[in-house]
Amino acid sequence: MRHLRTARTLRGRLALMALVAGALWIAVLTTVFNFALDNRLRQQADDVVRTRAEAVGATVEARPDGRLVVREPAQDEALDSGVWIYQGRKAVEKPTGASDPLRRQADLLAGKSHVFADSSGPGSWRLYALPVAKADGSGQAGTVVASVSLDPYRSTADTALVASTALAVALLGGIYLLTRLVVRRALRPVAEMSDQAARWSESAAPERFGSAGRPAELAALAANLDVLLDRLAAVLRHEQHQAAELSHELRTPLARVTAETDWLNSRPRDAAERRASHEAIADAAATMRQICDALLSEVRTRESPAPGRCRFPDVIHRLLTRGPAQDLGSPTVTIRGDHADIGVSEEVAERILTPLLDNARRYARHTVTVRCAAGTGRITLYVGDDGPGVPEEFRSSLFEPGRRADPADGHDGAGLGLALARRLARAAGGDITLSDGGPGASFAVSLPAG
Repeated sequence: MRHLRTARTLRGRLALMALVAGALWIAVLTTVFNFALDNRLRQQADDVVRTRAEAVGATVEARPDGRLVVREPAQDEALDSGVWIYQGRKAVEKPTGASDPLRRQADLLAGKSHVFADSSGPGSWRLYALPVAKADGSGQAGTVVASVSLDPYRSTADTALVASTALAVALLGGIYLLTRLVVRRALRPVAEMSDQAARWSESAAPERFGSAGRPAELAALAANLDVLLDRLAAVLRHEQHQAAELSHELRTPLARVTAETDWLNSRPRDAAERRASHEAIADAAATMRQICDALLSEVRTRESPAPGRCRFPDVIHRLLTRGPAQDLGSPTVTIRGDHADIGVSEEVAERILTPLLDNARRYARHTVTVRCAAGTGRITLYVGDDGPGVPEEFRSSLFEPGRRADPADGHDGAGLGLALARRLARAAGGDITLSDGGPGASFAVSLPAG
């Protein structure tokens, strides 16, 4: 139901957007149409009143003595339909029944030449003044003022406005309904995909959308969603596998703690036995703490927005200082290369390098070498030893959690150091790889430059 409501809301919003856009366009077109129609009707009124004035002006003759003589046509309806003839400013001919506002406006046009004017009063009128030349052509002997009512034109404009508005409303309704229909048909596959995803999320089904039989746009969307689901499934499998392995590794020291505790409580022990049990419990707790600290460091590295910064020599010296005390049988640690800045925090750098240094010092015969090489935006740290190296059959599973090349080699590691170090390095934007150079094992740690 939630997906159905979402689809309906989306359809309504898209239809509303189409309605608003259509309303804007139709409003613009309706305004332009009515404006153009009004101008056209005004031009027609001007043409009619000018033609009427010219028709009457053709019947007016100016005598040499300055008088105006009007030759009466066979039909003189022109004079009765709103035409004045002025000699100077005196009306020698005027229509009957003209209103006072119209007559005053006509009087104002007497003596003017080719001038339009409007008169308001009982109705709207358009007037035009046509000059009558003197007999010798030396000036203006009189004026013919013609008028035409604008009411028919205004009525036509009003009718067109009402009709265009009604048509615009009808078009908007049609656009809205058509848009809803088109959007509903277009979003139907999306709603089906949403329902499929909802069913799959409830049952954790491994199905995928697939791109067969879908439009090009939805085929691309389905393919991208399938890729995303594959990645999420891979991450989930990896996390489940990692959690199972870590649970197994934590179970071993926890079982050791439980066994030692039960052994101590089963019967009285002497001081030496109690001391040995306490040391075993402390070692198991330290192993568990190391595993938990490494996991927490990885989580903080993945979620931290700021990468931090540290100096390569400072980190190495600090790790060597905190390591086991050097004696005559311990390998010598040699530091070489650039004194560059690393683009991760000191804690993350130490968590990454600690298992590499511990393994190198554990398996080296005489020398452990730590070298730093600065590149463009990257720092590469090399940690190598002159020991026996990594067995060939173990290289493929070297970075898998819980795996050890020789479980019976005597040290109490959980086989998580290299795996967690690589995860920390990748979470910080780098990586750890096994290098082929050197007589023993050599690891290359790539990290961002500081």
